[in-house]
Amino acid sequence: MARKKDMAAPPPVRYEVAGGEAELLRDTEREGGWMLCVGGVPQSYVDLADPTHLDFEYMRLMGDLADCLGPPGAPLDAVHVGGAGCTLPRYIAATRPGSRQVVLEPDAELVQVVRERLPVKHVPGLKIRITDGRTGLAAVPDGADDLVVLDAFAEASMPVELATREFVLDVERVLRSGGAYMVNVADGFRLPYARRVAATVRSVFRHTLLLADPGVLRGRRFGNLIVAASHAPLPSAELGRRAAGGIARARLVEGGDLAAFCGGAAPLHDGEEITAPVPPPQAFGRP
Repeated sequence: MARKKDMAAPPPVRYEVAGGEAELLRDTEREGGWMLCVGGVPQSYVDLADPTHLDFEYMRLMGDLADCLGPPGAPLDAVHVGGAGCTLPRYIAATRPGSRQVVLEPDAELVQVVRERLPVKHVPGLKIRITDGRTGLAAVPDGADDLVVLDAFAEASMPVELATREFVLDVERVLRSGGAYMVNVADGFRLPYARRVAATVRSVFRHTLLLADPGVLRGRRFGNLIVAASHAPLPSAELGRRAAGGIARARLVEGGDLAAFCGGAAPLHDGEEITAPVPPPQAFGRP
């Protein structure tokens, strides 16, 4: 989920997919740049000419996290829950040659659009499986991966069944010793949902941190927050330096500050009746 920027002419190309109507908008400022929207909500920005270009602010934070895991440039085995345009898998394939990655995406029609218009067949080590996140992750063997990424949205809402402690425990199961979990969550005023997501992740992993734009972190506007976790210490010093010095400034929250952010929020569990937050129309530049 990200703010929709002005892509200018030409008009978008539209496709019917399981999640509604998908649009592909050409970025006239970058050769090879495309934005993928579903239901009017920006889902991915892909630069076919330069997969290391991460246009969305939250995706740049996720790229920084991927950069800081393990030895620089070393390959990673990763599972991505939620696919869309496969922006982060393309980035990891380009920056960490030899990586093996699987994307779990339930929308077969959307996958077909991506394969035809934003081709992934030349992305080394990448496979897409058409399945939902819970089913797909359950099929992954124990200790199979270095990284699990949750970046799944039904239009603008994170599926609640992918935010529960039961799902996070399955993530823990498939990670190797020292492996990391990365979550993209969107929330707004007072961040009640993000606090519960962070509390859920903290209830499973020894080390957890959060990265977000200061305005989003204060609950002043709807936006994305990135939660990262591992049983091994996370590279918080390097991540904090990157977050503070990047084009899109972000704050890193961990330790006691993260505990205060969660503020006694209870972990999410399967069977709870809770609805993920939906952003206001102006979050995407719509009146």
